[in-house]
Amino acid sequence: MRLSELTSRGSEVEVTGFSIDNRKVEPGHVFGAFRGAVHNGEDFIEDAVERGAVAVVCRDGIGTFKAQRIASDNPRETFAEMAAKFYGPYPENVVAVTGTNGKTSTVEMCRQMWRMMGKRSASIGTLGVTTSDDQVKTGLTTPDIVTFLNNMAGLKRMGISHVAYETSSHGLDQHRAEGVPLKAAAFTNFSRDHLDYHETMEAYFEAKMRLFDELLPEDGTAVVWTDDEYSDAVIARVKQRGLKLLTVGERGETIRLGDRRSTALGQAMAITHDGETHLLKLPLIGGYQAANVMTAAGLMLATGSGFGDVFAAMGRVSPVRGRLERAVITKKGAPIYVDYAHTPDALVAAIEALRPHVEKKLITVFGAGGDRDRGKRAPMGMVAAEASDIVIVTDDNPRSEDPATIRAEILEGAPDAIEVEGRRAAIEKAIALAEAGDIVLLAGKGHEQGQIIGDVTHPFDDGEVARECAA
Repeated sequence: MRLSELTSRGSEVEVTGFSIDNRKVEPGHVFGAFRGAVHNGEDFIEDAVERGAVAVVCRDGIGTFKAQRIASDNPRETFAEMAAKFYGPYPENVVAVTGTNGKTSTVEMCRQMWRMMGKRSASIGTLGVTTSDDQVKTGLTTPDIVTFLNNMAGLKRMGISHVAYETSSHGLDQHRAEGVPLKAAAFTNFSRDHLDYHETMEAYFEAKMRLFDELLPEDGTAVVWTDDEYSDAVIARVKQRGLKLLTVGERGETIRLGDRRSTALGQAMAITHDGETHLLKLPLIGGYQAANVMTAAGLMLATGSGFGDVFAAMGRVSPVRGRLERAVITKKGAPIYVDYAHTPDALVAAIEALRPHVEKKLITVFGAGGDRDRGKRAPMGMVAAEASDIVIVTDDNPRSEDPATIRAEILEGAPDAIEVEGRRAAIEKAIALAEAGDIVLLAGKGHEQGQIIGDVTHPFDDGEVARECAA
């Protein structure tokens, strides 16, 4: 494809691909030179050109080089627009999900429900690229724009027609999740996270809202969970643009959540659609899973599925890896659950989900990631202490920080918690304390299979370690 077909400022040179990593540039590539938090891509333009880049997308006034300059006030956005034209076509029915919590479960539930309805489907997000046949890790909730578009185009070539993907605030802010036409977009919830990057809650929220303000086309549909503190603000943004709106939740007008009660294997919930109330037996525990499945159902309706098919599929969804996943039952009869909760709100939601199933004590084990938002550590300790019977504070992914310092900051909110250095030792401690009728929650890492200490990722899977310690 010629560069002139990708941008009005392009020459007739032939383009063979796109790269944002100078080390991956091949002859004929367009190189995206962006300033990042750690590295500045502008420093590697010369190397990219030497490797064969025929054009460079960058800010105006950045040096001189022997390749065509595509100058832009927003190089990431311009690069994404060009790359989207190059890599297409894409699957016909694509939806995106944003929010602080619930994105992974919602997109995976979409994939499962579409599959049950006979649609070839996939999900993209924290778990990687998932189809009914395979799962490929990408390393990020929202991968870089080249990987994202490549994956989408590859799914189209595989015959996949329906895709749900997660849009993280980082991905939205850095234009890593666009270029693929959307049928619908969903909002799950919003609470404190990633302030190490966004600095303020206002900036974090505005990053999320790019999905509805800019990425969702005028003929697209917005699906909004109504029962979050920020739901009304999202609904106002959607209405301001004149988008079609579907609402779900206790205040939902499209699908309304009524009475909900815990059962031995999940929960029973009354949901109302078009004036008729139905009893849904959901095989998953927790109020937040009810929210996730209802949001996914809204996306099903937004992409043309009938409510009868959607309702049948809702009752058959399977647990998502690392999301209140029961790893093992100890010899004394205490079940151990693994969950990805790593914010105060998510931690409360996971604990509240398990509480109705606890006969005696709820033991919560968690830590906090290093080189991330330090302000949420004490609040996590506080909510864990308030909602649990026993709290064990340990290590998560300390990265470059001193693990003891991280634990101390958590303990400011949970001064009576048990401190255990080393995550395996903490899991062993929880299992030793757990009796019949107790439940153990291992929070923070969920599906992750490694622990980052310094700049080294060591093999570590909470579920696997729990099974080893319980044996």
